[in-house]
Amino acid sequence: MDLNGKTVVVTGAASGIGKGLAEGFADQGARIVCADIDVQGAQDLARHLGGHAFECDVSRESDIQALIAHVEDQIAPIDLFCANAGILTLGGPETSDEDWDRTWKTNVMSQVWTARHLVPRMLTRGHGYILITASAAGLLNQPGAAPYGVTKHASVGFAEWLALTYGHRGIKVSVLCPQAVRSEMMKGHEFSVASLDGILEPKDVAETCVQALRKEQFLILPHAHVQDYIRSKSEDYDRWIAGMNMLHQRFSDAD
Repeated sequence: MDLNGKTVVVTGAASGIGKGLAEGFADQGARIVCADIDVQGAQDLARHLGGHAFECDVSRESDIQALIAHVEDQIAPIDLFCANAGILTLGGPETSDEDWDRTWKTNVMSQVWTARHLVPRMLTRGHGYILITASAAGLLNQPGAAPYGVTKHASVGFAEWLALTYGHRGIKVSVLCPQAVRSEMMKGHEFSVASLDGILEPKDVAETCVQALRKEQFLILPHAHVQDYIRSKSEDYDRWIAGMNMLHQRFSDAD
């Protein structure tokens, strides 16, 4: 995908990975729509990029529907939608139903709602691209954070489903699966299991995405080691589980 001249929507654009994506794609000549629950942050970034801002809480289907309708009807057809917004929720099965529900809606249902309201429009045009920000946790899991690990697995699964269902009809899909990236989400977790292979800057993640989108590559791994971990997991699942259990013990003891 050549981003020059394309209309790109980025959710969670006010900070972190979303801000990095918006800036990186704008550098490639894209017209950016910055969507975020932090409307002031979205407006500030949009002003800097010469783009547009839209207040959007992705945990509400009505907000996503309104965002898509506004951009398509008032700005331009959406060429690339970056379903990037997400939250980190720690804990296990003892985590409240309210927190599980909030995490599920933000990390998974937001992407389902995006597809529900955008894919039919893209199918009518015969083309479109959706970039889903999941996490390496969606491939490997996340010790100490069941709601996060489980919902990110679902996010990867939904991206796969979109790709295998609509690929022949002109819909391209990529899923971004980084480990630690410097962001609000990582504050206070700089020495967690997620940061074992280093913390990347959002601009570096954006550059990896630009290159991957150019190749229309499905799986985007800014941390190269993740590919090795996936291979190890598939080759010996029991050994991988034992290793992850050791990591869990190590970081639980550190707490």
